[in-house]
Amino acid sequence: MSEVIITVRGEHETRVAPEEAVVHLSVRAEGPERGPVVEQISALTAPLRDDLAARKLAGGVSDWSSQRVSLWANRPWNSEGKQLALVHYASVEVTATFTDIAALSWWMTEVAQRDGVQIDNLVWRLSPDSARLTEGAVASQAVRVAVDRATAYAAAIGLTTVTPLEIADLGLLGRGENPPQAPQPRMMAMAKASFDTAGGAPAMEFQPEDIVVSAAVEARFSAR
Repeated sequence: MSEVIITVRGEHETRVAPEEAVVHLSVRAEGPERGPVVEQISALTAPLRDDLAARKLAGGVSDWSSQRVSLWANRPWNSEGKQLALVHYASVEVTATFTDIAALSWWMTEVAQRDGVQIDNLVWRLSPDSARLTEGAVASQAVRVAVDRATAYAAAIGLTTVTPLEIADLGLLGRGENPPQAPQPRMMAMAKASFDTAGGAPAMEFQPEDIVVSAAVEARFSAR
């Protein structure tokens, strides 16, 4: 039998427990005068920054940042369609990466009860080193799946020698000089939060699901 070209896809995924939680929160203030609003946002943000700086030194937070104060003003309208007096607003966005998940639960519970503070988002992820190693391992396994699949196809038609010709991320194989952007190994995670009210103020308890890391490749082989 002459040479046969075999084109296959290989996929693989794994699940890994998250190692870090990235919290996004905002601090907001408003009032009729700009000066007092600026003072208020500074007073609300300062203890939050001090707390995160101390946690970073202690090792429970790997990194944190806060943006400059954003200031704006407008004249709101009441229910009767009348424009009211000018209102000044101020906000600061804060991001913190927690490695101590137990401490995160109590911290978010306490912070969420502060005036002007709002929890905007919580993202679970692997550490950068773990993410790189896991993505590489998953991609390698996806290639192995493609090789095994091509070998099985060849054996089914009585061929024994399989030689790789091309291998690429999903969507790139045979697309010409300007291929579309291929999807990279994906990481997805979700988390459930519950509130424990026993013995005092409610506390957030997190149950993060495993992070799903997946990869897919396309490969082309010659079989003889």
